[in-house]
Amino acid sequence: MRTGRPVAQIELSAEVSAILGGYVQRRKTAQALALRARIVLGCAAGLSNKAVAARERVTAQTVGKWRRRFVERGVDGLLDEPRPGAPRTIDDAKVETVIVQTLESQPRGATHWSTRSMARQSGISTSSVGRIWRAFGLQPHRVETFKLSTDPLFVDKVRDIVGLYLNPPDRAMVLCVDEKSQFQALDRTQPLLPMRPGQIERRSHDYQRHGTTSLFAALDIATGRVIGRCYQRHRAVEFRKFLATVEEAVPAELDIHLVLDNYATHKAPPVKTWLARHPRYHLHFTPTSASWLNQVERWFALLADKQIKRGVHRSVHELKAAITAFIQAHNDDPKPFIWTKTAEDILQTIARYCSQTLEIHATTYSTNL
Repeated sequence: MRTGRPVAQIELSAEVSAILGGYVQRRKTAQALALRARIVLGCAAGLSNKAVAARERVTAQTVGKWRRRFVERGVDGLLDEPRPGAPRTIDDAKVETVIVQTLESQPRGATHWSTRSMARQSGISTSSVGRIWRAFGLQPHRVETFKLSTDPLFVDKVRDIVGLYLNPPDRAMVLCVDEKSQFQALDRTQPLLPMRPGQIERRSHDYQRHGTTSLFAALDIATGRVIGRCYQRHRAVEFRKFLATVEEAVPAELDIHLVLDNYATHKAPPVKTWLARHPRYHLHFTPTSASWLNQVERWFALLADKQIKRGVHRSVHELKAAITAFIQAHNDDPKPFIWTKTAEDILQTIARYCSQTLEIHATTYSTNL
């Protein structure tokens, strides 16, 4: 004669069986939910609690719990129940007040809110202010800068240069060219204290200057390789010499498309004369105040970050050697920058900035009246 609590029988419809099977097979299902689904499927197959427990390596009590939950609530019974906790103390009105104050006001004696000043103003904790700001993507402590080009040919130049990046011409090399002037050879007044476990590298705040150099660089957008030369100055004479270096490095059967900014050196008479004798060169000028269109600027940032900023150079010769070493290391394993935005994407972004700027100007003007 059998004694004890009777075991609830489980019968599954085709729809419920498919749902449970999905929980078991789907890779992104939480492991706890997948285990519960396997328990229910085992019970529905007629196995006892002990048999299912042995197969899933859990206790018979665990199997009994999820068998009963499924019988009582169905598939929803396999989900975790809401956990108990303290009741909410900050209502929607208070959250809205914090957001409005953050966006539309300034604290006394400051340009932007901090979590502490907003906490004092709103009467809630600093951690609560931080959670509200994170939830709505507010970062009052951060600011970004932008500059709008006033070039009358801005649209045409953007389309021209982005077209080169996204669809370069056949039998041609596209080079982004620019010069980085006034690289300083800096030496610290005291020896560096090297990094140690638990301590970052330390250096003296003051430094000694040992001269400057200018770097001319041409970035091949297809391969990422860089042609670079250092010169004492960055005049038209040096730029023409650099063009001669480019001429030697690029195979004679290829046309050369140069992406340049509007610096006077690039349009000087000696440069124009040299280009006239080399018809395979085609110049594409970026709009004024839009150097971000020139990919070599991004490479200059890599050079500064990885080699120049933390470097110690006791002479211009050491600085030039460090720059040359960086170029060689880069060219040993070059990686091109991948340009993804179309000209229309860029123009829409600029138009959005312009519209926002005009709206703010109009609002400010009407308020002042």
